[in-house]
Amino acid sequence: MNFVAILVIAIGLGMDAFSVAIGIGAMSRRISFIRVLRLSSSFGLFQFFMPLAGWLGGMTVARYIADYDHWIAFLLLFYVGGKMIHESFQDKGRIPKNDPTRGLTLLALSVATSIDALAVGLSLAFLKEPILYPSMVIGIIAFIMTALGMVFGKKLGKIFGKRVEVVGGIILIGIGFKILFDHIYLQS
Repeated sequence: MNFVAILVIAIGLGMDAFSVAIGIGAMSRRISFIRVLRLSSSFGLFQFFMPLAGWLGGMTVARYIADYDHWIAFLLLFYVGGKMIHESFQDKGRIPKNDPTRGLTLLALSVATSIDALAVGLSLAFLKEPILYPSMVIGIIAFIMTALGMVFGKKLGKIFGKRVEVVGGIILIGIGFKILFDHIYLQS
């Protein structure tokens, strides 16, 4: 597989991370280097490791995951997006209880945005393609797209105010529905 093909795949996989990062950046009161680094690193690492896991799992894991991987991604994104929407209607003077760049929320978002990368790893295994180089490119592109998404999202938040958190939540839920739709549409 050539670099251009790998880059196109990496950008396609990074779009979910980019969209989620826009939502997080938009809802954040402040964006610090450490928060951007934490989110970008987590998304990048998951995007790096998931194709490896998919490739290593090959046909054995595919049978067990293929039937419900889309539901896992949907539920995680729906939960986090719904929580963002709910919190947007809370007291304006509050300090957000949950930093999406930490803890279980970060883990849930990292898994949800990288499940497609697992499928790419499975596909590359079926095609008997090497995996390390594509995984590295996918991880690096996801890292960059996440950082850019947070910065862009913060600018949107300044322009549109607190209600952009609702938009971020809707984007997450929309990505979840897109994953379900793609799975159902591709199955027919």
